[in-house]
Amino acid sequence: MIGGLSSESREAPAPGRLSVVLITRNEIRNIGACLRSVAFADEVVVVDSGSTDGTVEAARAAGARVIETADWPGFGPQKNRALDAATGDWVFSIDADEQVTPELAASLRAAIHSGKHDAWETNRRSSYCGQYMAHSGWYPDRVVRLFRRGSARFSDDLVHERVLARGPVGRLRGDLLHDSMPHFESVLTKLDRYSTAGAHALQRRGVKGSLAKALGHGGWAFMRTYVLKLGFLDGRLGLALAISNAEGTYYRYMKLWLLQRGGGSAGPG
Repeated sequence: MIGGLSSESREAPAPGRLSVVLITRNEIRNIGACLRSVAFADEVVVVDSGSTDGTVEAARAAGARVIETADWPGFGPQKNRALDAATGDWVFSIDADEQVTPELAASLRAAIHSGKHDAWETNRRSSYCGQYMAHSGWYPDRVVRLFRRGSARFSDDLVHERVLARGPVGRLRGDLLHDSMPHFESVLTKLDRYSTAGAHALQRRGVKGSLAKALGHGGWAFMRTYVLKLGFLDGRLGLALAISNAEGTYYRYMKLWLLQRGGGSAGPG
């Protein structure tokens, strides 16, 4: 029962306009494939924070409406800026290093037409150094990405933001492909950037850091990825990913500890 009516008697709303929203900074390597995969949308809104590599020009050439910002408030607040700029009845959130598969695109359009839910989640399949992971806690990585405008917002997290949806969430068919870490240099860059943002977020929440916590959380991250989440089934790169997860967690708590000691710096938050 929804709104006091049975599913048989409830009249499905007419299909609405779809806005795709994303945020960018120096994504020239990814932006073309990403935007081509969502060419079916009625509108694409890109909020860019200081790209210098041609991302803005490429996005505009692909037909996107680009909004340039001078500051960086964090992932969650920046995505809410893109959401506020969207004009469609429905919103699909995508990252520049992601692509919608044809199966997901068809499922997405069917979900909008059905009107069964105000929010929908999809499976995200991520790659690590060229290999799409089938385990390791990376798949199925279910994320809410499609929602009726006004029914959801992004969390204010500076990193690892998520969609906060009200009510039941449906599930789309097909995968959202995520070219997360195409080479090892990108692994190292993300480990440093995300661990710094994570350390500052923990500090704001009042979490205490220590060397013991850094070692303990890092060890647990390895065990969770490689053993509990069956990372060993992803082969040698599954082991490499588990080590990367452990390192990222260790760095996050080490940087937190150093911030609180006042004897070091975690860099800009």
